[in-house]
Amino acid sequence: MISDREIKVVDINSEFFGVPSHKLMENAGKGLADFILNEVKPKENKILIICGLGNNGGDGFVATRYLRNKKISLFLTGKEKQIKTKIAKNNFKKLKKLKIEIFDINDINKFNNLLGKNQIIIDSMLGIGLTGELRDPYKRIVEKINNSKEKIIISVDIPTGFGTKTFVKPNYTVTFHDIKEKMNKKNCGEIKIVDIGVPKKAIDYVGPGELKVYYPRPKKDSHKGENGRLLVVGGGPYYGAPALSSFAAQRTGADLIYIATPKKVAQAITSYSPLLIKSSKLAKNIAKMAPTLIVKELNDENHLLVKDFEIIKNVMKKVDALLIGPGLGNEGETDRAVEKIIKLFIKNKKPIVIDADAIKVVGKNIELIKNSNSVITPHTGEFRELTGVNLSNNLKERKSNVEFWAKKLGITILLKGSIDVISNGKNTKLNNVHNESMTVGGTGDVLAGIVGALLSKKVNPFNSARMGIFINGVAGNFSFEKRSYGSIATDLIDEIPNVLKKYL
Repeated sequence: MISDREIKVVDINSEFFGVPSHKLMENAGKGLADFILNEVKPKENKILIICGLGNNGGDGFVATRYLRNKKISLFLTGKEKQIKTKIAKNNFKKLKKLKIEIFDINDINKFNNLLGKNQIIIDSMLGIGLTGELRDPYKRIVEKINNSKEKIIISVDIPTGFGTKTFVKPNYTVTFHDIKEKMNKKNCGEIKIVDIGVPKKAIDYVGPGELKVYYPRPKKDSHKGENGRLLVVGGGPYYGAPALSSFAAQRTGADLIYIATPKKVAQAITSYSPLLIKSSKLAKNIAKMAPTLIVKELNDENHLLVKDFEIIKNVMKKVDALLIGPGLGNEGETDRAVEKIIKLFIKNKKPIVIDADAIKVVGKNIELIKNSNSVITPHTGEFRELTGVNLSNNLKERKSNVEFWAKKLGITILLKGSIDVISNGKNTKLNNVHNESMTVGGTGDVLAGIVGALLSKKVNPFNSARMGIFINGVAGNFSFEKRSYGSIATDLIDEIPNVLKKYL
C-alpha cells in the first residue's frame, strides 16, 4: 500500500531512473484496456470512457486507443485546450486521428443519453491529489454515474472523488503500481493492480521526487523565521565544520541560523581569518556569508562546557531544530554538555541532527535518544561507536543493520557510504547520487547542515534525511562537473541553490 504523495515521488523518480512518464502512461492505459478485454469480457461492445484533464484522463486516452475496435465513446470533462499535461495532450491528439466518437463539456446535455446507451462506464476523471470536495462538472457527473442502473463501472487508479463525500462507486478499480492508502473492496469494488513498469531503483533509491513532493515552499505572505530556525552547536578543535554546516543550512532555505560555538571559533567565523579552514580563498568565501549568521559565543575559548547549557537553553526557545556535533572534539566535559543539550531538545520535542563527535556521546548512552525526532548521520566507524556493530561491505547486510537499529532506537539513521542507507525502521531508502571527489573534508558537515535546515522547516526526520542526502549528492555532482577533483566543501554549498532551482 502506498500513499498519494509517495506515488508522486515514485512517478518522478521513475523518469530520473530511465522510465519516462509517457511510457508509464502508455503501460497504464494498455493495462486498463487489457483488463477490460480479458477479464471483464463485456457481452456488448458499448463502452463510455469519461476522461478528466490531467494524467488520469491521459491514462483513459491511451486505453481508448487500445479499445478502438469496440463501440467506444469518449467524454472529456472540459475542452481540449484545457488538458493540463503535455503527455495527456499528445495522447488526446492521437485519438483524433482515429474513428472514435469524442464529446466534450459542450455536449453535457448529451451525457444522460451516453450513459444510457453504453454498458461499461470507465471513470478516468480525477486521480490522486484531490483537495476539498468535488465541484461541478465532476460532482454532477459522479452523481449521474452512481445513479445509473445495470452498468459495469470501472475506475482508473482511484475512483474520482475518492476520500470526499461524493465519489464514484465502481464495480472495479484498476490501480497502478500498488494499492493506494484507504482503498478497499467497499469503496473501490474489486481491485486490480497493474504493473506499469516502474523501475525498481525508483522505489528503492532517492531521487528528485522526494524534493519535488516534500520540500516546503515558503508561502508568499510568510515572515522572517517562519521557514526554519536552526541552532548549530559545534566547533572547538575544528573551526570549519560548524561554519560549513551553518552555511549549507542557509543555502537550503532556512530563514535563521544560530551558531553556538567557543570564542575562538566565533571570532574566526565572523572574520576574514584564514584560521577558519585552509585555504584563504575558502576562508574569504565563508566570511562573505558569516554576517547572516547569529553567532553566540560560549564561555570558553576552545571548548563547549557544561556551563554553556544556560546559553543553549535560552537560544533553544527561539529555534525549531538543533544540529549538534560538527567540530566539537571529544573533551570529557564537552561530552557531558552534549548529553545535557540533547536531553533538553528531546524534552521540548524539537528535532535534532546528531553528527560527528556527538555520535560517540550518544553511543555511550543509547537510551538518551530513544523514540525521538532525531536523525543520526554516521559513517561506518561512527555506526560502530553508536551500536557496537562492525558493518560489512555487503549492501544487504548494511541495510538490514540500519533498519534494525533505526527501529530499535525509534529514530532515523542516515548511514554514509558508497551507497548511503536511510531508514526510520519502517521505511528505507538508498542513495548513490554522489561522486568520488566528495571524500574531501567538510562534505559531511554540509550534509548535516542541509538535513538540519529541512528539520527546522518542519519536514519529518525520514524525509529530511532522504531529501538531504539527495541535495548533497547532486550539489557534489554539479561541483564535480565544474571543478573535477578540485571540488571542496564550499563548492557544494554554492551549488545547493542550483539543485533547488532544477528540481523544485
